[in-house]
Amino acid sequence: MGYEMLIILLIAMIGFTFWSTRQQKKQQQKVQDYRESLKPGTEVATVSGLLGTVESVDLDRDVVIINSEGSLTKWRIQAITEPPVIPAYVSDDDVDEDGNPLESEDLDQKDATEAESETVTK
Repeated sequence: MGYEMLIILLIAMIGFTFWSTRQQKKQQQKVQDYRESLKPGTEVATVSGLLGTVESVDLDRDVVIINSEGSLTKWRIQAITEPPVIPAYVSDDDVDEDGNPLESEDLDQKDATEAESETVTK
């Protein structure tokens, strides 16, 4: 009875290790494909957080020149990980008191209430 549990545990550990390694390889391949597809004009983000636009790429030397607000900087291509993430803007009028997004019905009701108050004040 003890050996069966040990074997099951060992198989589970091997399966988890295999799955984890496979996911990591997929992620590495995705990043590598992104780096190889870089060309002038592509917006990028570096590991350190610099946001900019690619000016030139030299894959033989693994170097990328990035223009960030007029400053040209040279980076190793390994520092480029992903396109920049631009947060979505949400107006304060589109959230409730707790900061939760309003449902479309709530927005319609709010618009109607605002329209009423505008006609009353005029």
